[in-house]
Amino acid sequence: MLDIGAGDRWLSHHLPDGVDYIALDYPPTGRDLYHARPDVFADAARLPIADQTIDAVVCLEVLEHVRRPREVLGEIARVLRPGGRLYLSMPFLYPIHDAPFDFQRLTEHGLRRDIEQAGLQVTAIEKSGHAVCAAGLLLCLAISGGAYYRKGLLSVLLMPIAAMLVTVINLSTVALGRLWPDWSGMATGYSLEAVKP
Repeated sequence: MLDIGAGDRWLSHHLPDGVDYIALDYPPTGRDLYHARPDVFADAARLPIADQTIDAVVCLEVLEHVRRPREVLGEIARVLRPGGRLYLSMPFLYPIHDAPFDFQRLTEHGLRRDIEQAGLQVTAIEKSGHAVCAAGLLLCLAISGGAYYRKGLLSVLLMPIAAMLVTVINLSTVALGRLWPDWSGMATGYSLEAVKP
């Protein structure tokens, strides 16, 4: 199993015994930003792995951070064995993070298009977050981000107000999300599984 964007290798602790796990991360983010210790530092658009040698690739919350996502998906397809699986997730409605390494968000249709163009078949795709909860998340992040990133006394004054508002919004949107019908057009992200034919 190849874990692209492995960070602190958290996934390895959830795998059964006997899985050959390869942790890979990108030097400017993995090493410099997160101080990760993967097995390999490399650019996912140029994987240092032989063709058709990997049974599964995990790429969670990484594709938005790569400059050339289609090349990364092509590399994943290249290293997967026939029948090998890709497990991928990507945010959709979420603020800029890990700047300046945050380049894109894709809809369900954009993800499907790019994965199929890489030669993989999407077998399952699922949206994350109820539409109402996605709206609540964005509102909470806007409020807390505005308060947190202020300088000086204003930030100190705004933080307790932000904490109260965020609590009210979270409780309200969770309750409303249980009562209100979901809408497929709004999601915080997507997770999918694809297979190499």
